[in-house]
Amino acid sequence: MATTRRASAVWNGTLFEGGGEVTLDSSGLGTYAISWPARAEEPNGVTSPEELIAAAHASCFSMALSNGLAKGGTPAAQLNTSAEVDFVPGTGITEIRLTVSGDVPGLDSDGFAAAAEAAKEGCPVSKALAAVPIVLTVA
Repeated sequence: MATTRRASAVWNGTLFEGGGEVTLDSSGLGTYAISWPARAEEPNGVTSPEELIAAAHASCFSMALSNGLAKGGTPAAQLNTSAEVDFVPGTGITEIRLTVSGDVPGLDSDGFAAAAEAAKEGCPVSKALAAVPIVLTVA
């Protein structure tokens, strides 16, 4: 059964001088300011599409890894994932870096690295972003 999640954006003005807001409609968690400087310069308390992609990717990857570990008989006590999304004005998103560490009783570092790689390949967000190089670091 498919699920649909919704977000919406309102933009006012030109790309470089304007600004807007993105609202997480499905969850109702809030509305967040967006701007060009948040993409290409400094965030200064404003978010960007790339930060939202990083959040989605870190979340999805963590869920995929958690599921894979549990199915393999070594459920994680905790996983810590960060995602970095590089944006180059005029080019677009050029690279995504995932970094993961975890507390997984009964699993050695090679097993954890293999599970993390499988999660990177199987995560639906990774699949959606496959046009961009995705680098995984297991810490």
